[in-house]
Amino acid sequence: MKKYLCFTAAIVLCYTIAKAQQPFTYSVDMKALEKNKGKINAKDASIIPAYKQLIKDADKALDFGPVSVMEKKNDPPSGDKHDYMSLAPYYWPDPAKPNGLPYIRKDGKTNPEVKDYKDKEYMPKLCEVVNTLGLAYYYSGENKYAAHAAKLMRVWFLDKATRMNPNLNYSQAMKGSNDGRGAGLIDSRHFIKVVDAIGLIQGSSSWSKEDNSGMQQWFSDFLNWMQTSKNGMDEMNAKNNHGDWYDAQRLSLALFTGNTALADKIIVNAEGRLDKQMDESGMFPLEMERTTSLHYTGFAIEAFFNIAQMAETRNIDFWNYVSPSGKSLKRAFDVYYPYISKEKAWTGPQIKDFDFEEGYPLMIAAAKKFNCKTCTAAVKNIAADKAGRLRIKLLTDINF
Repeated sequence: MKKYLCFTAAIVLCYTIAKAQQPFTYSVDMKALEKNKGKINAKDASIIPAYKQLIKDADKALDFGPVSVMEKKNDPPSGDKHDYMSLAPYYWPDPAKPNGLPYIRKDGKTNPEVKDYKDKEYMPKLCEVVNTLGLAYYYSGENKYAAHAAKLMRVWFLDKATRMNPNLNYSQAMKGSNDGRGAGLIDSRHFIKVVDAIGLIQGSSSWSKEDNSGMQQWFSDFLNWMQTSKNGMDEMNAKNNHGDWYDAQRLSLALFTGNTALADKIIVNAEGRLDKQMDESGMFPLEMERTTSLHYTGFAIEAFFNIAQMAETRNIDFWNYVSPSGKSLKRAFDVYYPYISKEKAWTGPQIKDFDFEEGYPLMIAAAKKFNCKTCTAAVKNIAADKAGRLRIKLLTDINF
């Protein structure tokens, strides 16, 4: 009996380890990636141009970094360079005050002072690069991509000499008013890409179980900070896209750290946000108040789409959820779609040109989830000769 129990335990252990090494993603459909990998291996002409562009981008990414929070010019108020710090981008010196303090808001206009704090520049770029490298490793099997992704993550998150402390106490500070604020959590929405990248390099010889447990601990600590700190609670209570992205990144971290009970609660919370933020016409009034309202409306919808995709891993259908007052993601998209497909001109505030590439992921998602018949054609029309090389082709099983 003892031998049998030991044998059974060994099988369970082997299965657990093997499962842990399987690639996974939360914000992207893993089954779609698997299909596309098969197409790439079969040298399917419909996807090879996008794959070649990914490898080109990944080869360039091999030259990036490593970077760390230790490179900023000025210390945060704590005196500890390991603490992330950034300035609120739309706040400028007040010309009516001798010292310019407190700073005043100019929505949509970025103060160049933000570049004095490299953390804000480095963190999103790091997350983007790591995600690119993760995808390149998954599709090509070339370990050099996983190795560099692992190196970048160790330097930013894990190595004692360079690691970022798991907090955003000093993010998006407003000079003369505060040292940091809840709105700064929008900076860390890019962690969603890191979590997926970690999942894509599972099984690589360059990514150890110690690396994985270290990242799980870091994100667990950060998630705890998000849900207990003043800044975190302020962002939890945000009634616009900030609250949406707070839930999106919270959901990603809950899934990665295995906190499924919390994940389910977050999805329910996001359903409530949709019901409260959207009006009867299908628009988002607080996003319409922004000077770049076309962008911010899509930015809010993008956060909800991220949540809906991640909710699938919990077998929860947020895509087709309809709130008690009739609000839904499909309604939000249907109202927004004519403007990102260039069928109609946007009539809300938009003080600078809109980047129509922002609409591609929304339209491709809607083609699959809402059976949008014209969405893929709209993407191809806007992207023109770039359509075949778009990264989104590698992230979906929708043909276009």
